[in-house]
Amino acid sequence: MTASQRIEKKRYFEPAPEGIDIDNFKKVVQSRRSVRKFTDKAIPSDVLDDCLDLALLAPNSSNLQPWTFYVVQNPTKKKQLVKACLGQLAAKTAAELIVCVARTDRVDEMAKRNISEFPFPEAPAAVQKYYKFIPYNYKTGYFNSLGNFKKVAFKVARTLDKQLPVTAFNPADAKLWASKTTALACENLVLALRAYGFDSCMMEGFDEPLVNKILGLNSQQYPVMVIGAGERAVDGVFFPQYRFDRDLFIQKV
Repeated sequence: MTASQRIEKKRYFEPAPEGIDIDNFKKVVQSRRSVRKFTDKAIPSDVLDDCLDLALLAPNSSNLQPWTFYVVQNPTKKKQLVKACLGQLAAKTAAELIVCVARTDRVDEMAKRNISEFPFPEAPAAVQKYYKFIPYNYKTGYFNSLGNFKKVAFKVARTLDKQLPVTAFNPADAKLWASKTTALACENLVLALRAYGFDSCMMEGFDEPLVNKILGLNSQQYPVMVIGAGERAVDGVFFPQYRFDRDLFIQKV
């Protein structure tokens, strides 16, 4: 077998599915609202599990999946979490409270998993090489030693007109990377809930140190938002939805 035949044999093809209903998709997106008050109806466990599974299918950098979703169901912890959410009605009345946490402490672990759990019998050499080096893009090292080294190296490389990827020069950069990715999964989650007939409220108004304490998070785990979920109460949406003129946000260049 020639080299080209071996490459051809290992290629993967996935056709785009047909028959997706754009009108139903629009209905899900357009009917998603920040619901501030829920009924006492529970979300079936199988529905919640499916919504969480759909959240995990969100796009993410290098498939490193830097997130954890804490479904807070312990009554004591849930009461504490409502307090941490400043006693918001959306938190008080939610059937479920989900803390969406971005993580920069599992980059090495997830890189190794991408090799050991690669969906072919053996990860190609190029994939193994990629996941050997990609963690350094998001790590900053003790006392930011790696971050400072990258900062100098990138500065020199740019004088040579080199095109360089986004990287983490400090822990704040790493936090931003993980938070952006986690937010994509959060959107999947709330849209999945809406498709099942349930609603949500994405809450950024919370006491972060208190949330960290409730969940026992370390210094490389960051709560991005708390999602309250449940059945929309009749008076659960406080105002009509409106957006500013699209020309303020969409630029064609």
